[in-house]
Amino acid sequence: MPTTRDFPKGSDQFVEAFARGLTVIRAFGPGHQSLTLSAVAERTGLTPAGARRLLHTLVTLGYARNDGRHFSLTPAVLELGYAYLASLPLRDLALPILERFVRDTGEICTVSVLDGRDIVYIARAEMPSPLTRRLGVGERLPAHATSSGHVLLAGAGPTVRDAFLAHAPFERLTAHTLVDADSLRQAIGDAAAQGYALASEQLELGICGLAVPIRDERGQVVAALTTSLNLARHELDAVVEKFLESMRQAAGEISRGLGGG
Repeated sequence: MPTTRDFPKGSDQFVEAFARGLTVIRAFGPGHQSLTLSAVAERTGLTPAGARRLLHTLVTLGYARNDGRHFSLTPAVLELGYAYLASLPLRDLALPILERFVRDTGEICTVSVLDGRDIVYIARAEMPSPLTRRLGVGERLPAHATSSGHVLLAGAGPTVRDAFLAHAPFERLTAHTLVDADSLRQAIGDAAAQGYALASEQLELGICGLAVPIRDERGQVVAALTTSLNLARHELDAVVEKFLESMRQAAGEISRGLGGG
């Protein structure tokens, strides 16, 4: 998570006060739904006085609440994310295609984009089930441990890839997670050569992900279409043969909707 220490210095194109407010919002998240003032200051690099002013500004605007000692975000913050999602023709194009894939296969189907070192879901469809894995639109996952991340990095330029790999070694989430730059570079290269990525148990034991690229009118990779599969129900060796063609068809349909091939 960026902190105030990462802000550019001396730029007349950068509004630091606005950036500090966004940094406070981003201090909250999984495992940090409720924070004290001192915790916000520590996570953002702000002074306690600066964190206090920004938190109370968010409370006044309705984006945060305060129960005395702890602060937390309110659902009003979702308006910021919805503004982005509402501007995406990709999401509107993708949803009916994802829903058809789910009806045909019974498996989860998502569209995600690359944001820094994470992938972010912008569309998702799945069959209702008590075993549903609750990762919704707007959720973030580490790109290094996901098939979608490998596909998106394969479609990014060398500058983006090199900047990403410079953060290695990455967090090891399972015994199968690729954490060093060389193994990740190989996986990204494989995704570029094959036109798909398969990541087995790199993010979560018992789960594999299969991802293919979605392209825009310039042929650039703008998103990844992914299905996540439970290995208790699918043999890993059969995943590509069973799902790749239908996924490529779905991704191709979305790409054509964006003006791509």
